[in-house]
Amino acid sequence: MKTILVTGAAGFIGSWTVEGLLKRGDKVIGIDNFSEYYDPVLKRARAKKFEKQCQIHEIDITDAQGIEKIFKQNKFDQVCHLAAQAGVRYSLENPFAYEHTNSLGTLTLLEACKKNSVGSFVYASSSSVYGGNTKVPFSVEDSVDKPISLYAATKRYNELMAYTYFHLYKIHCTGLRFFTVYGPWGRPDMALFKFAKAILGGEAIDVYNHGKMKRDFTYVTDIAAGIMASLDKNYPYEIFNLGNSQTVDLLYFIECIEKELGKKAKKNLMALQPGDVPETSADIEKSRKMLGFDPKVRIEQGIHEFISWYKSYFKLS
Repeated sequence: MKTILVTGAAGFIGSWTVEGLLKRGDKVIGIDNFSEYYDPVLKRARAKKFEKQCQIHEIDITDAQGIEKIFKQNKFDQVCHLAAQAGVRYSLENPFAYEHTNSLGTLTLLEACKKNSVGSFVYASSSSVYGGNTKVPFSVEDSVDKPISLYAATKRYNELMAYTYFHLYKIHCTGLRFFTVYGPWGRPDMALFKFAKAILGGEAIDVYNHGKMKRDFTYVTDIAAGIMASLDKNYPYEIFNLGNSQTVDLLYFIECIEKELGKKAKKNLMALQPGDVPETSADIEKSRKMLGFDPKVRIEQGIHEFISWYKSYFKLS
């Protein structure tokens, strides 16, 4: 049995990962600051599901002294770093939050790994690092030196920091570029959550680039499986795409939501937003070969599962 530190343990992806690790018998210690970027009530509801099996420290990952104390108290075999300031659009409004959490926070954790001889570090990157790449699908071999949002820039910086700590201190580092993760217990700022809420409330949804968008939507349990495989493989230094590898038109995505809700959406067609891209698509051949990564959930099933959870969580008939 391994002892694994999971940062962002009460987050969307983090909570699913904690549950997966606990289910298979690992010991998990969690960290989360329960920030107010979105309603902390949702985060605490996620954490409540496994509170008897997993201790969660309420602390910011930039608190070097507090983090050091947690590392001293526990002999971690691995760190699974999923905490981050998320959201491309919000990085246009509050750039310092991204530099603080994503850059300083990741550095704080890498330093703690170095000081406490934790030799395995798996961390969340993002498909946003591909910037304005027009070649699809996106391959880990593609250039990622032209980010078009600060969020993307901080995620690329995480990758560079991780390589430095691998090179200097031989910490095994695996970066995971997530592609549009969705599913039950998702974040309220994500498209599926916002669309469902607006449609049910009779409000218009904002449809960017006049609907001419494609996304590689990836169901959260598939992502969690890829994270756990990365922890198990523990490669010296690698970066992987974790995506579904099946792009979905935004308008079809909306149709699926309408079908599940039994209600048509009012659409507010808008221009492409700064920092956004028209299409994302993951080349996952490397992930299939080296991680055994095999996404299973199709968009129709994934949206069905989310809407079922949404109605249950908010006690809707």
